[in-house]
Amino acid sequence: MFILDCSVCMAWCFEDENSQYADAVLECLKTQTALVPQLWHLEITNVLLVAERRKRIHVTASEEFITILQSLNIQTDRQVFSLADSKNIDLARHHQLSSYDMAYVALAQREQLPIATNDNKLKQVAKSLNLFFDV
Repeated sequence: MFILDCSVCMAWCFEDENSQYADAVLECLKTQTALVPQLWHLEITNVLLVAERRKRIHVTASEEFITILQSLNIQTDRQVFSLADSKNIDLARHHQLSSYDMAYVALAQREQLPIATNDNKLKQVAKSLNLFFDV
């Protein structure tokens, strides 16, 4: 099992973002389960909507991509982040992460799972915490 960042998924959608790493992660999903924070669904949706508005992708292709994602072995974490959980905010401050990236790192730490990501900053932090999914 591993944590799946939105950046890897979008590399599957957009040819100009494709990478060997993303392809290897996709291959891993044939035999492993990915875990995502709840915000992953919003991130995926937002990237697709922005891409549609910018004419980077057609609505039909967005819908097909969503169908593909739904067919993959991806589970959503049910724990909700709370402002009362100051250790997550401290984590973001310490590593200069966005709240979105913090959600992935906090989930990885809580579940003791590595993070699959194409995002350079998130990759750097994951590696420093020995949480990078190296395929």
